[in-house]
Amino acid sequence: MKTKILLLPLAAVLLLGACKGSGSHYEAINNSSAADSVASATADSGTSPKLVKTADMRFKVKNVQQTAEKITTLTANNKGMVMHHQMESTVRDSRDFRISDDSVNRVSSFNTSADMTVKIPSEHLEEFMTEVAHMGMYVTMRKMDIEDKSLDFLSAKLKLNSRKELVDQQKKGKVTIKNPVNVLLLKDDMVDGQIGNLKIDDAVKYSIVMLSFYQSNTILQEHIANDDPSAYNLPFFSRLAGSFTNGWQLFMEAILAIANLWVFILAGISVLLLIRFYRRKYSILPDTIKS
Repeated sequence: MKTKILLLPLAAVLLLGACKGSGSHYEAINNSSAADSVASATADSGTSPKLVKTADMRFKVKNVQQTAEKITTLTANNKGMVMHHQMESTVRDSRDFRISDDSVNRVSSFNTSADMTVKIPSEHLEEFMTEVAHMGMYVTMRKMDIEDKSLDFLSAKLKLNSRKELVDQQKKGKVTIKNPVNVLLLKDDMVDGQIGNLKIDDAVKYSIVMLSFYQSNTILQEHIANDDPSAYNLPFFSRLAGSFTNGWQLFMEAILAIANLWVFILAGISVLLLIRFYRRKYSILPDTIKS
């Protein structure tokens, strides 16, 4: 019993030593320096919050094409950029009214809409949205979202600082990384962190605005050539004369076909004559036997 009591403190001491001896994947970095970097990065990020603004608007206009041109000009005046522009017209209904044998009046009803994605400096976002709203007859939907990326930026920055410190210690020989692949992965993570923070900075500086606008259905009348081949028929008497000509040609073709089959016709007549001959012969024989 006393032996068990003595073994318990010994096991606790060994466990504590094992915990202190275990390191991180890269042989560990000084905790005090990491805490200092967190504190300094937090102090720096507190002065410049990373607010990402996005906006969306749908509205009706009188003329889609003219509105798209005005938005493009307004975007350039605000030192922005048009990232996407698509305009589409869809025919809803179409009817043809015959004017003559070779022409029709085509009346079409179509709908026109457009989608645009623009990149605007964040300080001009509110003013830009207001001016665009004034271009439409009315706005069916308008919204703006603000997302705080300060913590994401801080997290990436702290990780980047830690990796830089580890690389510096590895160059000075203070830390040994046995597997070269881990060095490459570490540097790739540093590049990804830098690119991620650059993207956040760009998103903070420039806001993405998605615009969708449309107009009322438009009626278009066109005087065009008749594209129905059946409408281009000859006059009645011309077609009647052609029918007589075609009938005579068919009759001549039938005569020629019969002439080509003369051998079969002659053979058929011969077979019929033989059948009649044998019928008469066998019909006479019973009378002669009876007599």
